[in-house]
Amino acid sequence: MKRIVAFGGVVAAAGLLAAGLTAPAQASGDVASDPLASTGIAAWGVAGFWYAQDGANLVNATPYNAETKVVAKHISKGGPAPDSKPGIVPAIGDEKKTAAKSKNINLPKTTGKVFFVGADDKTPHWCTATSVQSAYHNLVATAGHCVYDTESNAATLKNWVFVPGYYQGKTPWGIYVGKQAFTHYDYDVYEDGDRDYAFVTVYNGLKAPHDGRDVEHTFVEVSEDAYNKYRAAAPNVYVADSWTHKEQVKDVDDVDKDGNKTELITKYYVAKFTDAGRLGDNVGGQGLAYNQKIGSPVFVFGYPSGSHPDGQHAFSGKTLKWSYGKTFKATAASIKAEELQGVKSSFTGEGSLGSAWLLKYNNGRRLGYLNGVTIGVSDTDGNDRYDTSVSPYFDGELFGVYSAAKNLWSGSIA
Repeated sequence: MKRIVAFGGVVAAAGLLAAGLTAPAQASGDVASDPLASTGIAAWGVAGFWYAQDGANLVNATPYNAETKVVAKHISKGGPAPDSKPGIVPAIGDEKKTAAKSKNINLPKTTGKVFFVGADDKTPHWCTATSVQSAYHNLVATAGHCVYDTESNAATLKNWVFVPGYYQGKTPWGIYVGKQAFTHYDYDVYEDGDRDYAFVTVYNGLKAPHDGRDVEHTFVEVSEDAYNKYRAAAPNVYVADSWTHKEQVKDVDDVDKDGNKTELITKYYVAKFTDAGRLGDNVGGQGLAYNQKIGSPVFVFGYPSGSHPDGQHAFSGKTLKWSYGKTFKATAASIKAEELQGVKSSFTGEGSLGSAWLLKYNNGRRLGYLNGVTIGVSDTDGNDRYDTSVSPYFDGELFGVYSAAKNLWSGSIA
């Protein structure tokens, strides 16, 4: 874990400022930073892990359920207060544009699923996550425990990727491998629920041929040295393949049963990927709002799955869903959280962890301001149905974490 001190600054705001949000204030805070795939070769191997066997790991991944349920009796009044003036960062493409009104609920392209291997180092899981504004259009926001491993002694979850628009193994805009993860120092060290959020820089997306899934028969030949480098960089993931066969050559002593001179030849192959481009260029990126007034209405977008306490499955986790409500102050001692915000929502917890809370969401442009991420759900009225989602309150310290991540370049790994 690398600890740095980040200092936020004033960001020029336009476009959706017409909605009534004020300019951001300076913010600072302790930031924890940890690598996910620190080299291009390692990142390439991570993408191969998810594309292998016709996307089997993507298809078989299950919704992450770590720290999902928040005990109802621990949801209480009180909660956060702004630590400086309200602030916003405009969404990608909305820096100089005005808001248009629409009565339809158009789902954002920015939201998708993050996939990773769980604390048992074997099982693939997923959460919800969202593309957000950044200098290089390469930043993803989600719940902290969908990035940082709170179940074992490892720092971060393995083989971390973001797939916007994921549906049943399809990756329409490619796979975006996580490069660097950022969260608050208090979450990384103390698992403070008030800081259960993370921002992750991602490399350019990777697409495999044949509808982005089948890499088994699409390889490119490389040298033995190159092949070994890929294997060494990512020994536990699907990276490449080798093929040993007999090939007819001249001037050798070996003769097969037909009298042909042959020798054993080993060729080395790695799966072929193409660059899908930057995340924000492909799907856009939501703005960011912090130190906002509690009681504001927000849309919550996520992939809820799992069952309610009564056993009923209201959501499959296969498609993006939404709910709508006004935020309220909350605390939850069971997750070391005194500065939460809640919203009435029927989302079940599994899969919806990391769901985007979007303030001032514009249906026509499918853009708004990220103002929360779901970190847990609760049945507050005791009827065995989840009715509340909770998120950390986005304050100036969150903006400090965002500021540490937003200007970092990732680049292509194709």
